[in-house]
Amino acid sequence: MRLLYTAIFTLCIPLILVRLWWRGKKVPAYRQRWRERFGLIPPRQNDKPTLWVHTVSVGEFIAARPMLDKLLQLESYNLAITTTTPTGSERVTEAYGNKVYHCYLPYDLPFCLAPFFKRINPTIAIFLETELWPNTLHGCYKRNIPALLANGRLSKKSAKGYQKFSSLTTPMLQKLTAAAIQNTDDAARFEALGLARKKISITGSIKFDIAITAAQAQAAQTLKKALAGEDEPPIWIAASTHKGEDELVLDAYSRAREKIKHLKLILVPRHPDRFNQVFELCQNRGHTTLRRSETKDTTESKVFANFDILLGDTMGEMMLLYGCADVTFVGGSFVENGGHNTIEPAVWQLPIITGPSQFNFADVSQQLINAGGQTIVHTAAELAEQLHTLLTTSEGRQSGKAAANVAKSNQGALSRLMGLINQTLQHDTSRPQRNHQ
Repeated sequence: MRLLYTAIFTLCIPLILVRLWWRGKKVPAYRQRWRERFGLIPPRQNDKPTLWVHTVSVGEFIAARPMLDKLLQLESYNLAITTTTPTGSERVTEAYGNKVYHCYLPYDLPFCLAPFFKRINPTIAIFLETELWPNTLHGCYKRNIPALLANGRLSKKSAKGYQKFSSLTTPMLQKLTAAAIQNTDDAARFEALGLARKKISITGSIKFDIAITAAQAQAAQTLKKALAGEDEPPIWIAASTHKGEDELVLDAYSRAREKIKHLKLILVPRHPDRFNQVFELCQNRGHTTLRRSETKDTTESKVFANFDILLGDTMGEMMLLYGCADVTFVGGSFVENGGHNTIEPAVWQLPIITGPSQFNFADVSQQLINAGGQTIVHTAAELAEQLHTLLTTSEGRQSGKAAANVAKSNQGALSRLMGLINQTLQHDTSRPQRNHQ
């Protein structure tokens, strides 16, 4: 089955390149560094053994940050990080610069992967969440590179999709050396698809192992003071919104302002190629809108005087912007996208509102809902009503504390994951090379 998959993938390469070129109309970075996608990557800086981590895009990279910081402390190793998107690449470069080796992950084809493996020559391969590819894992297996799934998760919807291609999925999963899975439900789905139980460790989610630094807290306090001005109005953040959600958010904003006259909104679209479109939408709705990219270098109150909406059109500032808010709506949940990370606002003690689509974070969402830290709404009217309740009553403060308690009670996954990584390194690096045929 893998050979058939490889043949079909190879035939699709021209279409994939056309799609990249088309996406490059809005995001020019998609038209750059194409050689890396075929395995023609820059040389490594030194000959130290390499720990390779694949974080497909921004979300996975953010989730991996606590682990990556720990891996960087292993001075006897190089750290290589791959992504597949320009936004993910930008985040890696912004966060680590020359401290790590970075390139795009090549296409999942043997002739693309061969030069990549030869140049990287990793001691271990670590894949985040569900980012698994048949030929990539086969390449690790035949080269005797231990392959670890970190922070693994598998929704019911994704499991059904994988099950349709079980003849491809099962052999792929069997080539994993170990898997750190977030919870028992996800572990059961992986096992049903063919991952051996003995390879599974329930570690929890490393997304809980984030902490607000003193510098982050100070920066957020300074920016919030500038945004609020003398009147100190409440500030609402709508984070990681998708196409089709911004209109609902703005409808809710208009409704909420009928009762909370000076309410401010920080609106952060999920994808950079929509920044301009959402900015125009806000202006067309009659809202005075500022762009974070144009105000990033100042905290002068006069710059933020008389605005309605701050458009979060920068990368790498979500934690900062959460720290400026009093309540949050987390997007990807009014549309069938499965939701986004609600742990970051929980750490900031924010009351959390989402839409009903939560399959990507079902376990976390259920914990937050049970504790009173997250509320599900279905319409713009419900969102506006919930905003009013959380911003004008003690329920908001109680909800924020409940969310923070859930985040705190789930910490410890990073320590368990690092233990598994160290165990995998010690157990597997002494094995002889397999035949590369």
